[in-house]
Amino acid sequence: MIEDPGLQALREAARLSPDNLPLRHHLAGQLLAKGYLAEAEAEYRAALMLAPKDADITAGLAEAFVRQGAHGAALAALEPLLATPGYPPRLGVLAARALLGEGDTARAGYRYHEAVSRDPSVADAELAARLSAPPVTAAPVAARPHQAPPASPYAAAPASPYQSAGSATPVGVGAERSSVSFADVAGMDAVKEALKIKLLLPVQQPELFAAYGKRAGGGVLLYGPPGAGKTHLARAAAGELGASFVSVGLADILDMYIGSSERNLRDTFEMARRNRPCVLFFDEVDALAARRSDMRQAHTRQLVNQFLAELDGVDQNANEGVLVLAATNAPWYVDPAFRRPGRLDQPVFVPPPDAAARAAILRILCRDKPLAEMDFDAVARVTEHFVGADLKGVVDRAVEAKLHQSLSAGRPIPLLTADILAAAQGMRATAVREWMATARNYVMHANDSGAWDELLPWMKTTW
Repeated sequence: MIEDPGLQALREAARLSPDNLPLRHHLAGQLLAKGYLAEAEAEYRAALMLAPKDADITAGLAEAFVRQGAHGAALAALEPLLATPGYPPRLGVLAARALLGEGDTARAGYRYHEAVSRDPSVADAELAARLSAPPVTAAPVAARPHQAPPASPYAAAPASPYQSAGSATPVGVGAERSSVSFADVAGMDAVKEALKIKLLLPVQQPELFAAYGKRAGGGVLLYGPPGAGKTHLARAAAGELGASFVSVGLADILDMYIGSSERNLRDTFEMARRNRPCVLFFDEVDALAARRSDMRQAHTRQLVNQFLAELDGVDQNANEGVLVLAATNAPWYVDPAFRRPGRLDQPVFVPPPDAAARAAILRILCRDKPLAEMDFDAVARVTEHFVGADLKGVVDRAVEAKLHQSLSAGRPIPLLTADILAAAQGMRATAVREWMATARNYVMHANDSGAWDELLPWMKTTW
């Protein structure tokens, strides 16, 4: 309930003049400034109906989302403007805050530094500290020739990332603490158990494992269809252990200058060793660890050699306490040398969730939303082959539809089972079928080494 007389008067004026864009924009800004976040969001949405491409209104809506913790919604609102060359730097800082809230430190760092390099006045000391970067007060840190920003806040950063002063590590690569644990991962009990035995228990019970000559550390290759939760699982493993978490993307390693990619990779491992116990996570690892026999250029093979050398360490204790998790949708493209003992020697299949897991995922996705009595099992039955990313899309679509009703009613209206069912019926599973068709070819026709035996029984019973 808004008790401020000035805001009440503004709201009444906006009600009487609903098409007055400056008035609605001013009201939304005042609501945001005074902390009425849900009301500000509603006013910004109404203003956007009148001016869909207004950058200031979009920025205000994104800030309302960020301050409410709706980081994905903020990124979705910002994405069309971020794809426009020369977008206002303020939007880049907002995108950095949203990406950091999503746990994507690498791209948050890129967005922040790209924005500040164009306009130092938008520098945010608190955000810079959270990104493990010094706040910019003057000219930006010298960097290699600037490249155009990516078309989406989820897209990869340029090949030569900005670097923090006094450090060779790309500014997007930093150790953080994960706020999620295995309790936040629905289903996947066999996968979680494999990770506990391989990575977590040697750190939690070192004396017992030392009696058998086992040290804390090692590597696991997570593979499976896109969107099945490999990244979320890696973050949860770090949270379960209470260890530092370092997420490494392609933009953090790959560089257009020969030798720089290898140096970035070495510096990343060194940072993980300084923050042990540490979970070092490589996403899309097939791009960094591809088969050398398929490569035509010597410097790309050298990057794979450097990766293997870092996994081995300069001595047998170099990587103790460093738990390397790598994820890929295409494990058959990873160089076989990575599967040797002491490296990523234990591939772990992350399957699409079954019906029970889908229901559990939906409960987690809906736990912070106004709900009526829900039958998540009914939704799970009609979302066969949906992965976690698909289910998040279903919930987001249902929430968007409910927001329209809530705006008309002037109050939050709880989600119903029918709302989520309607959203699910309008969506299709993204890429599981295509992935399984490719996987079947490798399992049936290119499995002489037995590398994909783990997939065989699962395919026979499911597909």
